[in-house]
This record gives sequence, structure tokens and C-alpha cells, in this order.
Amino acid sequence: MTTVSLNPSPIYSLSQRAHQIKESQIRESSRYCEKFGAINLAQGLPDFPAPEALKEAARAAIASDMNQYADSWGWHKLREAIAQKMQRDNQITIDPETEITVCCGATEGLNVALMTLIDQGDRVLIFEPFYENYIPNLATVGGIPEFITLHPPQWEVTEEMLLPAFKKGLKAVIINSPANPTGKVWTRTELELIAKLCQEYDVYAITDEIYEYIIYEQEHISLMSIDGMRDRTIVVNGFSKTFCITGWRLGYVVASPYLSAAIRRIHDFITISAPAPLQYAALTAMEFGREYFTNLADDYRRKRDLFYPVLVELGFAPVLPQGAYYIWTDSSMIAKDADSAAFWLAKEALVAAVPGTCFSHPDREKVNALRFCFAKKDSTLESAIANLRKVCHFS
Repeated sequence: MTTVSLNPSPIYSLSQRAHQIKESQIRESSRYCEKFGAINLAQGLPDFPAPEALKEAARAAIASDMNQYADSWGWHKLREAIAQKMQRDNQITIDPETEITVCCGATEGLNVALMTLIDQGDRVLIFEPFYENYIPNLATVGGIPEFITLHPPQWEVTEEMLLPAFKKGLKAVIINSPANPTGKVWTRTELELIAKLCQEYDVYAITDEIYEYIIYEQEHISLMSIDGMRDRTIVVNGFSKTFCITGWRLGYVVASPYLSAAIRRIHDFITISAPAPLQYAALTAMEFGREYFTNLADDYRRKRDLFYPVLVELGFAPVLPQGAYYIWTDSSMIAKDADSAAFWLAKEALVAAVPGTCFSHPDREKVNALRFCFAKKDSTLESAIANLRKVCHFS
């Protein structure tokens, strides 16, 4: 891979945001796979197929010439299905005509949410370890990240931790539950605490709920369902993780009519609309029975329980995730820093993981952690386990 320098030059004059945004470490970790022939347990993309009914629905939509612009807000039948899902699974009544916007992935959803709320210099609270996108997302709107570091194994959030940040002055807080990279699932008590402080200090919440159906011992609760948060929460979600279609880039945003009107204006001039035939296909997925979602969680729990004990056995000191499909581990027994550990693992064990620096405060001098993805075929996980056992003996 050839990296182009972003250093100032007499030829190019780039924006400050272009200088602030660095290349993705997740994608870089995946490139180790090409370089060393390593097994990709880095990037959060399954290596098994999407449901056949969903693929057939996409083929049929394309063949039926559903290939032009869709309604910028999203196909009305899909919005209606999302509203039904919100009522059924999140106990939130939503108007599909005024409160749902279908967009190009949860990534665009998060960006338009931030663009709707955040001005230059506004502070936004994020919880470390955090999903890699949040820092560059904030850079694009001039937001200032305010960090609170959570600690394993519970990743607990307390009022003592939160109060200084809220008193400092926040415009918004980003909640990711179930969380990437830690697998933390926010409890009702924690969400009620956030809700109380958001109302007391007039703060908005953006909730990233893309892994809501990939959940194990706990239940998923949407912050929007907590008393007082209906009009000050923007829910960001999508189809990628639940239906194994990360390449479709299909997501949605749920918010009050006033917030949605602004979200829709911004979305319209960024991407116009999400892919039309894929929206038609997604309606098929929304009509899957409850068995699909139960089986999804059960299958990922089984994969977690296959891979996690091996990481314990080899001395990685993993943290058992309560949701999502990642495992957070120590890396200090491999190298002095996470980047070196990830490089060594890909080169020597032929297994690619993401270094913890990707999910940490950019000014933090030392991070000793790795994130492994177990959204893989059993045969892939078994091959990775065999590779790890050959060279990793840290216990």
C-alpha cells in the first residue's frame, strides 16, 4: 500500500479537517492479511453469506428496474417496517412519515446526526474505548471530543465519572450499545443516569445501536425509550450487522420531527438517497420472523464461546463481551505497544487483529490492547485458533 503524505506543501493547501483525519487502523489491519497471508479477525465483516432470501430480493428488485433514485427520506414501506420494528423491539412509537430517514449506512447516519447538532467548538462526550469513526466524524464538524475512560471487565459508568464532563459543558453525548470494541451493553441504570444528566444540562444524545440484535446475557435498551429522552435522542442504526450485508451501506436515523427535518435536508444534499433496489430488498429482511433474530444471537454466542476460552488459555486476558462480535484483550505480553503487537501477530501467527490505539484517546502514549472479531465461519475461527496456538503461549 502506498501512503500519500498530508504534510503541508507549496502545491496543496488542505483543510484542517483533512489534516486531522488519519487513515483507518481497522482497514490497515485488514491489509496485513494481504501482506502476510493472515486470517482476518480484524475488520468487522463476516466471511459467511447473507440470507439467501435477502439476496434474491435484491436480484429481483434490480431485474424489476428499481434502479433510479428512491425517495430521499427512504422508501415509505421500509420506513413503515422500521417504525413497526421500533414499536415491537424498542417500545417506541415512531411516525414513519416524519421521524425516520433511510441513509447510506449507519456511518452516514452518525455523520448527519452530528452535522445536525454540532457547531465548531461544541463538546461531545464519547466513552473510551470508542468506535474508530467517532474522532474523524467529530473532526468533520469541528466538534471537540470529551473523553471518559471506562475500565474492564464491567466498563461501568457512574455519576461521579459523568458529572465533571457535563458540568464542563456538552452539546451531545454518543452512546454505543452494544459497544464496539468492548462488547459493553449499557444497563437501564446507566441509561437512566445519562437521561437525567442530559435533561438537567440540556444535552442531546446520539445512540449507535447497530449491534442491537447481537446480544447475549443482557437486554438491549434504547436510550430513546427512557423517560424524557424521546425528543433529545437521535437513534442511528442499520442493516449491515444484523443481516450480514456490510457492503450494502444501508442504515437509518430515527429522531423527532424537528430534528428529522434537519437531518433529511443534510442527507439529501450529501447522498440524495440510499440505494433503491437494496431498500426494496431490506423490506424482506424486516419481515423475517423472531426466530431469525434469536438464532442470530445464539450463533454469535456460540462463536464467542468457541473463541474466548482459547484467548484465556493462551494468556490474552480477554474481556467477555455482552454484545456485538468483538473480544477486547491485553497485548502487553506481545510487545510494548498495541501497534507493534498487532503487526507481530499478523506476521508471526498469521492472525490479524486491530490495535487498541484505534479505539483510544489520540494523545494516549501507551495502549496495550487488541480487538479480535469473531464474526467468522467456524472453520475460519478454528484455523485462527490453530495458528495462535502455534506461536502464542503467554499464560
